[in-house]
Amino acid sequence: MSLFPAARQLTLDLTTPPAHARADFLPAPANQAALDMLDQPLSWPNGRMLLVGPEGAGKTHLAAFWAAENGARRVSASGLRPDGADLLAAEGGAVVVEDADHAGFAAGAEQALFHLWNLCGPRGCLLLLTARTPPRDWGLVLPDLRSRMDAMPQVRLNPPDEALLAAVLVKLFADRQQAVSAGLLDWLVLHMDRDLGLARRLVAAMDRAAMAEKGPITRRIAAEVLDQLRAPQGADA
Repeated sequence: MSLFPAARQLTLDLTTPPAHARADFLPAPANQAALDMLDQPLSWPNGRMLLVGPEGAGKTHLAAFWAAENGARRVSASGLRPDGADLLAAEGGAVVVEDADHAGFAAGAEQALFHLWNLCGPRGCLLLLTARTPPRDWGLVLPDLRSRMDAMPQVRLNPPDEALLAAVLVKLFADRQQAVSAGLLDWLVLHMDRDLGLARRLVAAMDRAAMAEKGPITRRIAAEVLDQLRAPQGADA
């Protein structure tokens, strides 16, 4: 049964660049717990929360509209500097540190994150971190920071179900101004892994292939691109 029975050809509402407003977010069982938690920042223990999820799961989108709604400053962990933490942690404010799992590999980032953590609590500044993996996998060197990150409350984005994967594909195609058939969407959902990071790479590669051929995205293009993305790195073409 088609996931899109209403029409054989899906004409998409063209939007570019990718939209990160709350209205553009796609609620689903896989992300509902995270969405609910972000909507209740006053319930966070000591005003701190860690959002964990794989590539493409929606961390950036959630962080973007949460920051907009809470007047938060956004910074990448790799861009943190010890002398900048004081400015980020405004009294009664909010801060989003994205890709916190990169802090262990950037000069000065660990010290800055530790300083930011210590400043946010007394100043009543909300602190939201995002990461692909739990803190034990970040390669942190500072013992005090590692213990604080390990103890930080977490909420996870879970793997998508079939309906969410289909909806994300629709949005990704729309972001690239591509119209695709309902049959092709069904085929993709059936044959690809339930991985939103893969969905992002797949749509980007199909878009490039179609532009190179100066034609629409076809099932042949989809199959070829999917095979290429599944091939082991370094394998012969």
